[in-house]
Amino acid sequence: MRHSMINEPDGGPGPVVLDAHGVLADPELAAEFAGSTHRILADLVGAGAALGWVDPPGRDEVAELVERVLAAATSGDGALRAAYAGRTLIGLGYWLRHTRPTSRPHADLEKLAVAATAHRRGTGRTLTTALIADARAAGVEVLTLDARADNAHALRLYRSLGFREYGRLPDFVAIGERRWDKVFYMLDFRAEPSGATASDAGPVAEHG
Repeated sequence: MRHSMINEPDGGPGPVVLDAHGVLADPELAAEFAGSTHRILADLVGAGAALGWVDPPGRDEVAELVERVLAAATSGDGALRAAYAGRTLIGLGYWLRHTRPTSRPHADLEKLAVAATAHRRGTGRTLTTALIADARAAGVEVLTLDARADNAHALRLYRSLGFREYGRLPDFVAIGERRWDKVFYMLDFRAEPSGATASDAGPVAEHG
């Protein structure tokens, strides 16, 4: 049975954002999810996006990643959000809890990717806001992330949602002869007033 939120052909005025359970509840979306994720990631990396790969990842590598993320999200060790226009995947992001026992109260926002055709429509903002809400609801204490320092749009988005830089490694990211700083951001839910929500961070610049 298809998920009722995305039965409309045009997907409505904006993207529909599903969690892992929503994706898996729709057999068609579940079957296509790894392939659609690979298409987005491979296209972005091929165009030079800073997603952790030098060359576009292979289908098998992405399928293994998707399997791991979905398992973590359904077991409570992570969260996945997928954005759809109609029934076409246009973006996704996820966080996973840190694996060390002493770091289990915290999680890392590992990837946020939006298809090039959906850039500048606020899809990245929508996904990140949902992932922050998921982390807060799951009792995560500190949500961390790292990014390449030249990824200005993403860093501006994260700052606008309350993340703050807590460190950087100069010239740490290497692609051939090129070097960039690796920056570390954190969102500390422990410092928030009771009842705070992601929208309390103020206006957010659109990011895709």
